[in-house]
Amino acid sequence: MAEPAYVRIAGEYARRIRGGELPPGMQLPSYTEIAQQNGVSDIVVRKALELLQSQGLVRSVRRRGVFVADRPNLVRVSPERQMETAERSFQNESDQQIQVERETEQIPATSELAEALGTPEGEEINHVITRATEDGRPISISDTYHPLDVTDISGAAFLEETISDQLPTATHADWLRTTPGDLVKTVHQRFVSADKRIIMISDVSYPRDRYDAFVFRMALK
Repeated sequence: MAEPAYVRIAGEYARRIRGGELPPGMQLPSYTEIAQQNGVSDIVVRKALELLQSQGLVRSVRRRGVFVADRPNLVRVSPERQMETAERSFQNESDQQIQVERETEQIPATSELAEALGTPEGEEINHVITRATEDGRPISISDTYHPLDVTDISGAAFLEETISDQLPTATHADWLRTTPGDLVKTVHQRFVSADKRIIMISDVSYPRDRYDAFVFRMALK
């Protein structure tokens, strides 16, 4: 799924801000200038700047413009990042070297996964393990499960997320190098189709101090 233009533009500015190219207090170009530079409309620019503001990277000053925040926080915003690959999501958060590894296998569905995905118990499903590092430091690991006939989330109409602090599984604890007994930040995701079918489940773990905040955004009709 191609990422929207406003997500791309916000990601480019996020990297420049976190990399120090755009220091705190610096004023961003006007809506018109950003639109002309990227060949998009003012509406697209407005959405990009709203996304940056929700991430704590910029602040808007009435009648003056948009400025880089004094302390750029690292905020995870969803579902915008669901439109991105893991590589792009983390690159948008950091100017450091990001490496993402994936491991895919077919496994028989446990009773719990079979019930959630609406498949017979024991039927083979895909299990994808995604591991991410930032300059060699582990920053994320996820287990994703979906039926064999599902290849991506393009068929999803809804995203449900449950965020909590909890003890990681042994595999996640080992990857994140957590001390026994330490909690991690976990996100349980369910991608649901328009006909209410769960097409993908994902359990993601991050170091507990990775993000200052988690923001969930949705369109209200």
